[in-house]
Formats: sequence, structure tokens, C-alpha cells
Amino acid sequence: MKRILLTSIASLALALSMSACCGDKNETEEAANCCGNKEQCAKLQLAPVAERTNMGAKIFVTPQPALMIGTYDEQGNPDVMMAAWGGQCDGNQVCFRLSPHRTTTNLRATREFTLSYATIRDVAESDYFGTVSANDVPDKIARTNFTVTKSQNINAPIIDQYPLTLECRVIEIMERGNDGCFVIGEIVNTIADPSILTDGRIDLDKLQPIVFDAAIPAYRSVGDTVGRAWGAGQKFIEK
Repeated sequence: MKRILLTSIASLALALSMSACCGDKNETEEAANCCGNKEQCAKLQLAPVAERTNMGAKIFVTPQPALMIGTYDEQGNPDVMMAAWGGQCDGNQVCFRLSPHRTTTNLRATREFTLSYATIRDVAESDYFGTVSANDVPDKIARTNFTVTKSQNINAPIIDQYPLTLECRVIEIMERGNDGCFVIGEIVNTIADPSILTDGRIDLDKLQPIVFDAAIPAYRSVGDTVGRAWGAGQKFIEK
């Protein structure tokens, strides 16, 4: 069974659009509750669509990658957190949106980071890293029995238990005040454990990455290959 990685499911444009949905909390909550309520939808000036249900400003851009961002602070202490609002935004660039975290402080200080993918094998640990802040639990990596190796290419930690890691340098941090920031990073190097490679290429059947389903919310495994990229639509070109 082949699997397909949605590497661009959350480009910078996606992150921007998702952030826009979270502008005013009260308005967003009101819109999210207008499902089937004609009075509320009218108040929000939402036009009805035949045979469909308006759900207001409900955030539903899914699935999203479960990205694990590894950083050092200025004293060399490692941290890792999960981010879902991010992805590939150019040939060798990644981007993600973060609210204020220890990670954002570290990125501003060191401007280097690693990016790994949570997998089926480490759902609990990865979810923990996205739930607990290093500001409150400085030794959160050690509590999961995960280990860290310092990258030889950048000033950032490699989380040993993640079999695929991108070593990255910050290109730009776009500040959003109290709302955190957008980060664009350049991929310096990709390191992969041989166990996830087939014929020298990353094999998603072996990597088994997970994605975040914002609707439930939950984590899901990546599914079957359903078509060939730049091939499935060929029948329309040949008409």
C-alpha cells in the first residue's frame, strides 16, 4: 500500500488564510454556531447556498501536517513543539505560523531549527510536545525518554526518535505582536534514517507520518495513493 505526503497542504498563503479566520474571537464563535440558524447567518450577512449548510467562520482547512520544531535557547537547552499551521512554501523553503511560545523566543535568538514529522510510532510523545510548554516544563523532552543530538550543520537539536529531519535556517520572521509570528525557513539539509528509505528515496509507507484533523480534532495516518501527480488528469489534456 502506497502513501502520499501532502507536502504543500499548508503553504504560507494557507497559514495566512487560516490566521484570518481567527481575527475576532466573539465574531468567530458566533459564526461557528450559525449552522442552520437563519437569523444568525443573516446577522453575519452570510448568503444561503442551495442544498448546503452555512457554518460561518468555522476553521476547516484539513488535514494539516504534524510538524515537530526543534530549537535551542541561548543557553543551549533543547526544546521541541508540534505545529500544524505550516508546510512547504517553495522548492527549498518551509513556513509556519506560531503563537507566542518558547520556540518563538528561541527562533528569534538562534534563527535556526530542525523540522521533523510526527509518526504513528510517536503519537503520544508528539502530542505531549504540542501540549506542554517548555516555559512550564523545561525537561519535557527527557520526560518522554526521547533523546537529542546536536546538528553538525546548524545550531539546533535533532530529536533522535524522529526518522526524518530537515535542518533549517530562518530567512524571515514576520512579527504579529501579541499574536506571535510567521516564520519562513530555508532547508539546509535533509537527514533520513535508512529504515525509511527505498531505493534512496523517502518511503512514506515506512515513515508513516501522521496529520492533524482539525474537524474532530484528531490525528490520522496518511492514506492510500489514489492517483499519479501530473498524470491523473492527463485524460482531459488528451481530449
